[in-house]
Amino acid sequence: MGATDGAILLIRVAVGVIFIVHGLNHAFGGGKLAGTARWFAGLGMRHPKLQAVMSVAVEVAAGAALALGLLTPVAAGALVGVAVVAGLTAHARNGFFVFKDGYEYVLLLAVTCLAVALAGPGGASLDAVLGIDALAGGWVGLAVALLVGVGGAAVLLLATWRPVRERA
Repeated sequence: MGATDGAILLIRVAVGVIFIVHGLNHAFGGGKLAGTARWFAGLGMRHPKLQAVMSVAVEVAAGAALALGLLTPVAAGALVGVAVVAGLTAHARNGFFVFKDGYEYVLLLAVTCLAVALAGPGGASLDAVLGIDALAGGWVGLAVALLVGVGGAAVLLLATWRPVRERA
């Protein structure tokens, strides 16, 4: 394994585990799944319990797939979608900086996922073991991640997000 494969492995595992832990926290931390659903409702998401369950499922499954390097562009794209939805619904109104609950952190996670999709999963991945790593990187990998992530987020938001308007 060369330095580039090692670097991609470190990035994949770190970002994948971050999403797994975040998803598990939505399910089992603080207010548990019911609290996550209430928070989603407060953001203006319709069907908040379903949204909470699906958010947990995507963060855990796609986080694990990214960490393992399995179907890397699809996994990266699913996580980009989570980050885009979070950025637009919960963080954009707070500005850029993470210490003000802004979108800085979710932007970094999304761009990192896109970079992994572009670079490919690396030699230390299930994609490489399965012999599909040639299909899991480059401009095609980036295009898949963008389509899954931004496209999926757009469909989800158009179908279910009804932001609460502040009254003057």
